Amino acid sequence: VQLVESGGGLVQPGGSLKLSCSASGFAFSNYGMSWYRQTPGKARELVADMDNAGGSPYYPSSTKGRFTISRDNAKNTVYLQMNNLRPEDTAVYICGAHGDFKDFWGQGTQVTVSS
Repeated sequence: VQLVESGGGLVQPGGSLKLSCSASGFAFSNYGMSWYRQTPGKARELVADMDNAGGSPYYPSSTKGRFTISRDNAKNTVYLQMNNLRPEDTAVYICGAHGDFKDFWGQGTQVTVSS
């Protein structure tokens, strides 16, 4: 099983980034997918998730209206479009797969929002 995130980097406040998470080794279309973020000293925070068919997207108040999760089951890939980024969005972004009483996690990609 592998989840490999990409697309992170340095962006100015107000800018945009699109993260990708490529999955392999499991039945991707049977799993709900999520994006979390982690900063040192803080608990991992959910930023978006969606079900296995690409429906029921959920966003907490901190990302609603700015972030969009999507998936392409033909490509075994989940995306996170992040707009109007803020310095407080700086974190390691990690994708997760959830289903069949199992959870899989990627290693994460660093997003830094700074001028």
